Amino acid sequence: MSPPGDILIVGASAAGLSTAEALRRLGYRGRLTMLDAEPRFPYDRPPLSKQVLAGVWEPVRARLRDVARLEALDAEMILGEPAAGFDAETRAVTTVSGRVLNAEAVVIATGLTPARLPGQDGTAGVYVVRGMDDAVALRAHLLRGPRLVVVGEGALGAEIAATARGMGLDVTLAGLGSTLLGAQVGAEVGELITRTHAGHGVRLRLGVQVAGLAVDAGRVTGVRLLTGEVLPADAVVVAVGCRPAIGWLEGSGLVLGDGVACDARCRAADGVYAVGDVASFWHEGLARRLRLENRTNATEQAQVVAANLLGADRPYVPIPYFWTDQYDVKIQAHGLPSPSAELSIAEGDPAEHRFTALYRENGRVTGVLGWNMPKQARLLRQRELA
Repeated sequence: MSPPGDILIVGASAAGLSTAEALRRLGYRGRLTMLDAEPRFPYDRPPLSKQVLAGVWEPVRARLRDVARLEALDAEMILGEPAAGFDAETRAVTTVSGRVLNAEAVVIATGLTPARLPGQDGTAGVYVVRGMDDAVALRAHLLRGPRLVVVGEGALGAEIAATARGMGLDVTLAGLGSTLLGAQVGAEVGELITRTHAGHGVRLRLGVQVAGLAVDAGRVTGVRLLTGEVLPADAVVVAVGCRPAIGWLEGSGLVLGDGVACDARCRAADGVYAVGDVASFWHEGLARRLRLENRTNATEQAQVVAANLLGADRPYVPIPYFWTDQYDVKIQAHGLPSPSAELSIAEGDPAEHRFTALYRENGRVTGVLGWNMPKQARLLRQRELA
């Protein structure tokens, strides 16, 4: 298979940019185009809920590459132009302005779209934190109003709550789960995270369903729970999950569902690949389909996609990984730490806020977690999950 003459990457965030850089490192010298809905140069998203929101970083510091390195990539960057449609057979992308971009190969890297609450759109004071503009606008609001309600008990909601408490705000967090991050790390570790937030003064309303928003004159004044209770707020952050950004691919001829369905090589169709949060790929080692929403996956998967575009035949078989920083807690999770797995402490002591843990299902280690022990967790991963 000869390398394609031209390649179009739709999405210029971490996954898309990493794919472009990997292509150039592997010797691809053909025409390379990157299309992205945002008008900004590529930036990193993990700092948005932490350093950027806290004001520790200026937004420009979150840029993935400086201008000189982007120019050296020798790629045409079409920014501020969302993709609106795609024909997989002809590999033609149509943008919202009606522009049609054709290429011999297309890489889909459009990431995620945040889920929203009914009545959220058009209500002042209600935010999601997915992009840089979201984080900047939320920070400006938090500097004016002391009461924040976060809806969502996952990693993003917990990180925003921790950042806001560090800024001195009055923070309430509401969610359906009985613990923070329970769906990701299980009840036992989730309970430790929950106690950490409570110890830092976050008011927790867990195990309750949000009925909607309390609004006065177009501005949010609180969050209504199904119990009838209203949580007063000057600002509300909705962090109830994200969905793959695949609306523009309807009718494209690709198989869609929980993302863009790909084979083990991250190929969705002839000459079409997907990478990053939007890609649902077949993991040969686990014999199951996965879609991974984390920064590490975006970079690692991009290397495989770039190689396969240039004629390799490499399956993508990662060990899943994610991390989260909250207050003085750094958590690293390797593998698949399912909530249904049996948890055992491998090293350290949860009471001392430093430990590693193993997750087992049917007698087999499926996940490794480190709590303020990143090096030890990495070594445990190498031994148990390699």
